[in-house]
Amino acid sequence: MNELPWIEIISAVVVLAGGGGVAGLLVARRRRHDQERGGGTTTLEREPGASAQATAEPAAGGTATAIRPEPDVAPEPAAPVVETPAPTAGRLVRLRDRLARSGSPLGARLLSVLSRDALTEDDWDEIEEELLLADVGAGPTTELLDALRTKVRVLGVREPGAVRELLRSELVTLLDPSLDRTLRTEPTTADDGTHLPAVTLVVGVNGTGKTTTVGKLARVLVADGRSVVLGAADTFRAAAADQLTTWGNRVGVPTVRSDREGADPASVAFEAVARGRDEKIDVVLVDTAGRLQNKAGLMDELGKIVRVSSKVVPPSEVLLVLDATTGQNGLSQARVFAEVAGVTGIVLTKLDGTAKGGIVVQVQRELGVPVKLIGLGEGPDDLAPFDVEEFVDGILG
Repeated sequence: MNELPWIEIISAVVVLAGGGGVAGLLVARRRRHDQERGGGTTTLEREPGASAQATAEPAAGGTATAIRPEPDVAPEPAAPVVETPAPTAGRLVRLRDRLARSGSPLGARLLSVLSRDALTEDDWDEIEEELLLADVGAGPTTELLDALRTKVRVLGVREPGAVRELLRSELVTLLDPSLDRTLRTEPTTADDGTHLPAVTLVVGVNGTGKTTTVGKLARVLVADGRSVVLGAADTFRAAAADQLTTWGNRVGVPTVRSDREGADPASVAFEAVARGRDEKIDVVLVDTAGRLQNKAGLMDELGKIVRVSSKVVPPSEVLLVLDATTGQNGLSQARVFAEVAGVTGIVLTKLDGTAKGGIVVQVQRELGVPVKLIGLGEGPDDLAPFDVEEFVDGILG
């Protein structure tokens, strides 16, 4: 047996000392044989951090190359798309077809009765029934009937166009176009120069679409060029703050909220108004929890929200959201909210479905509070400033 050359013995000792064992000795022997045969070298060392699979196989007669793995790069998060709301000018005109299709008895059926050649007592009873079914209310219905009876008898109106104009005139009068329906969204300045945002509290019972209305109102204000902050003071419904935040993100409006469910709503409202003041925001919209008007504790809490937020800036608007499909029940809601929160305007939602619309007349008559906004659909821009003449024209078709 031939003895190993001294250099091979030294190489073997070094490999064994490094922990290679028999495998290391075989590697050293193979390397010597490759060199004697004139072959290339094999790169066994890997790049730092590379895996065994990342080492390339050597080409014939060539040198293998260690492949450096590609680092994992997290994709950049997509920036939220900020929408541009539709302009508010002319919204009610664009939505008038929906109003005409709502099936309101204030429309085509009244016109068909009034256009008959001779109006009997049964016809007038039919008109009265239609008005009452439309939730116009007993008092306003009597007034409208008396005015129509007198003018039909005196003027002898029968031609459909003249009848329509007569009914239109009386309905416009009943809805009182003299009421101030403007939204007070102008910020002011205190005597000491402090910026005071316009603060709008939105109140109402559960199920009227209150939080959605706040989101749509934010779009109305953004479309009119106002800067807005939302306050999620409905801390009792788990999804309310998330829902409001989503509405705000869509138009680039921040939302002040609490991360704790059941937090004090008044403190959230206070923080939102303070942020509006400090950041010189035009309008602060505060969404409150839906409350039943017969729950004294909840109504007291609403009064607390008004008091606490007033320590920063008193509310310039308190809007009561009413579901147009609730009929006369909406009137009792309006009375209690008016007493507690000092309601300045009504937002009437869901006028596009089975709503009858007469509640507009009754609410305004009882409270002296105008309807300022109406909702005519589920689209994000289906909230329109209320205009008496456009509303009546939509009803009459």
